[in-house]
Amino acid sequence: MKAALRCPVIGPQDAEYSRARTVYNAMIDKRPAAVVGCADAADAAAAVDFIRDNGLELAVRGGGHSGPGLCLVEDGVTVDLSAMRRIEVDPVARTARADGGCRLRELDHATHEFGLATPGGIVSTTGIGGLTLGGGHGYLTRTYGLTVDNLLGADVVLADGSFVSVSETDHPDLFWALRGGGGNFGVVTSFTYRLHPVDTLGFVITLWPVDGTREVLAWYRDFLPRAPEDVYAYFALFVVPPVPPFPEELHGQRMCGIVGCDYWQEMHPHSMGGSYVNFMGEDEGRDRVRNTYGDHYDRLSRVKRTYDPDNLFRANQNIEPARNP
Repeated sequence: MKAALRCPVIGPQDAEYSRARTVYNAMIDKRPAAVVGCADAADAAAAVDFIRDNGLELAVRGGGHSGPGLCLVEDGVTVDLSAMRRIEVDPVARTARADGGCRLRELDHATHEFGLATPGGIVSTTGIGGLTLGGGHGYLTRTYGLTVDNLLGADVVLADGSFVSVSETDHPDLFWALRGGGGNFGVVTSFTYRLHPVDTLGFVITLWPVDGTREVLAWYRDFLPRAPEDVYAYFALFVVPPVPPFPEELHGQRMCGIVGCDYWQEMHPHSMGGSYVNFMGEDEGRDRVRNTYGDHYDRLSRVKRTYDPDNLFRANQNIEPARNP
């Protein structure tokens, strides 16, 4: 592989391998056969061609923040975009174009200089790629919508190695599918976002003893729908970490503040039957993915058949290609 590709290829025998396969979730311990470091879209296309032609498993890594570790695949090849972090901001048009390896903190830093921002997630090290392709919600969502609501265009390397730029007018079917369809349709090497005027944000953390969870949840349920749209909040149960700004006397204590435990059994009967694709695990199953997309699944499956008929991009919350009529 190293002889066939111009970009860095890191394998188990290389000193950099341990770093290259490390992702945000320390519970993930996958050992890919190789990690291909891409500097641009041409590198990504060459990597896709090699992986496809040699019948290898493929995964795509942007920020490496995938909870279930879908940016790595055991004994397969990871197309790593993490070195691709160029950002171009147009303050007049209020747009930003960011490479697929960028993280939220880098995008926020670039746009904040101009008093602008686009809705992102809540963790600064999250990669924009996985976040955007799965929908994307965060502190600005109640005011400006999801990340995908603000996506204006994208550059994509397809399963056949070709490169396309998509928007509402160019490959509109693929553009539609990318906005929430996950990593099913190609390697997205850049995103173009709509920006909004955003100045200084106020951030507050409030904590209560864990035995007050029922009362706090009831208050939160009633508060948020009536709150101004500029206010965004989420509930959680967590162990207070031993870091600022948390007071030392609370370190290590279990407090109200992210809903964690299994949620599925208690909340799912009251839901629409799906889930947020970026929070789905690797072993969720075909029915869970279908239920998540509901009436849109069949259309996504047809787009998948058009752009990835052999399901090369399947290391994700997978949408299978529709069968030919």
